[in-house]
Amino acid sequence: MKRAYSLRFSRSAKTYDRWAVPQRISAHKLVKMVSPRGRILDVGCGTGFVSRSLEGDVDIVGIDISPEMVREYVKEVPSGIVGDVEELPFKDRSFDWALSNFTLHWTNVAKSLPEMVRVSREGIGISLPVEGSLEGLGFPFPKVVDILRLLRGRRVMFYTENVEIPFKGMDLVYFFHYTGSSLNPKRRKTLTRNEIEDLVNSIDRAFFRMLFLYARV
Repeated sequence: MKRAYSLRFSRSAKTYDRWAVPQRISAHKLVKMVSPRGRILDVGCGTGFVSRSLEGDVDIVGIDISPEMVREYVKEVPSGIVGDVEELPFKDRSFDWALSNFTLHWTNVAKSLPEMVRVSREGIGISLPVEGSLEGLGFPFPKVVDILRLLRGRRVMFYTENVEIPFKGMDLVYFFHYTGSSLNPKRRKTLTRNEIEDLVNSIDRAFFRMLFLYARV
């Protein structure tokens, strides 16, 4: 499945910035919430929405499973590598902060979240769609309670907020296609265009139920 994710997002690398509106909004909200400083790891960096939102005294490294996404990322942020966020290729406490936007729901969170904690000295910040997002599509979005359980014993601040997808009809279909989001790990294959159209027509209001969280490590 990881290979499928890598290929799908690589195919969407050139169109991602144009269509990934909720992803961009969430990245800005995450950075504003955490206000990190120092050496920062952008986990699942994509084309760089989080990294480009950072200001001040920061040293940024991005990592993503998609080679083409990393190729787009390094056009504006020099340090980007291809890698698996479930097995981060860094030593313990290599970064002050690890941030991740719209990535962990594509991973085994029980592996990727502890990896973010492992490589961080100060804390982590995440924004990801959780249960309640795009109801009707059948995507296995994680539950907030499961995320919090993985961070038990740590000082955590979080909130949830609906982030609208500002597209309807065929534009909503294009959103899924051009952001690489038409994969569903429960199906093991990409939705066909007709299947996406049928699902889109069943959605009255398209939004992601976003969890915004930071935790001190």
